[in-house]
Amino acid sequence: MNLKGRQRQLIEKNAKILKALAHPIRLCIIKNLIETGGSNVSTIQESLLQPQSTISQHLYKLKAAGLIEGKRKGTEITYKVVNEDAIKLTDLLFPEKVG
Repeated sequence: MNLKGRQRQLIEKNAKILKALAHPIRLCIIKNLIETGGSNVSTIQESLLQPQSTISQHLYKLKAAGLIEGKRKGTEITYKVVNEDAIKLTDLLFPEKVG
């Protein structure tokens, strides 16, 4: 495939988003953050029933991919989804709220 400039950048950007969302826990985190409007690690951990270290590792990867941001207030960090493409993709994958 011979891709040039803008088209190549778009494909690489979309592949990065898909790679970040390709893990079930990361996909659940993104879905949870969209539905709640933002959460801290403890709240995410309680809803997904995963160890705090596991949630933190996945939050790090989502943040590194530019899909989420964390806002510190005192000792607590609240994470929220900031990537519109990730929101749109998640909405496509989950057209109705489950549970």
